[in-house]
Amino acid sequence: MLATLGLTATAESVYRCLLRRPEWGVADIAQHLNIAGEDVREALDCLFDLALVRESADLPGGIHVVDPDVALRQALARQQAEVARRQQEVAESQAAVARLIDDFSQARRQAEAATTELLGMDAVQDRLARLAQETSFEVLTLMPGGAQSPGALERARQNDTKLLERHVRIRTIGLDSIRNDPGTMAHARFLTEGGAEFRTSAVLPPRMILVDRRAALVPIDAADTRRGALLVNGSGLVAAMLALFEQVWDIATPLGAARDPDREGLSAQERALLKLLAQGLTDEAAATRLGVSHRTARRMMADLMERLEARSRFEAGLKAAQRGWL
Repeated sequence: MLATLGLTATAESVYRCLLRRPEWGVADIAQHLNIAGEDVREALDCLFDLALVRESADLPGGIHVVDPDVALRQALARQQAEVARRQQEVAESQAAVARLIDDFSQARRQAEAATTELLGMDAVQDRLARLAQETSFEVLTLMPGGAQSPGALERARQNDTKLLERHVRIRTIGLDSIRNDPGTMAHARFLTEGGAEFRTSAVLPPRMILVDRRAALVPIDAADTRRGALLVNGSGLVAAMLALFEQVWDIATPLGAARDPDREGLSAQERALLKLLAQGLTDEAAATRLGVSHRTARRMMADLMERLEARSRFEAGLKAAQRGWL
């Protein structure tokens, strides 16, 4: 249950045991949990590393079990600091990749040998069906559009079924907002039950599909994906997209995992909304990035202003910055 904090299942069991019986030694714990003494010692090393236990100041050679209310909050704070650092890295990578994609789009006519332009959704869907047949080992997808239409989900299921039948590894990242859409969530569960992996994030880079780490399908226009897509084979650009995907994957939330608010009572989606508005985006543009309705974005912002006791957007921004929310 506490694996996300770096705590192994055995270490968690040992910690719970010590909370009840702090006077127990290695042998007592091993007997109670029916595990080897060496496993108990490894678990104790893990607990020391996470500052959940420490050497006793009163009993030389003994250990002191730290109050979980203090220790676990500190462990969570360290994890949140690491997530914030990763999010910053992702934001920087997003900007770099966006520049690369823009440069590539402008120069695509001079690099036709490395790209194929697919105009319109029919051409894109035909190529996706072909890729589902030709893919050898892996498909990675960024799905920033929020809830998907029934037609899109049906076409995706047909292609994904072919991939799963051939044991191709599938990893997909969608927006957190899809967790509120039954149809899209049903497709996500279909994938995971078939052996694929699915995670969500508050915000995502533009849509892309990476195939066998050698080719990528990206929209010609990120704001209007129905215009068509570019099939990119250039190794340098594909490598940059792969790096971006892995960074987003590392901080995304696995399907089924809890998405608790952070220590300030701020959810990942609310924090993302604040950052988008601080960058100058309108409510409508921020809502599009988050994959939620304009009304939902306005409601979220109104709630944040009330919690910050702010009378204006400007004051809310100042107070959010003062609290370290931005």
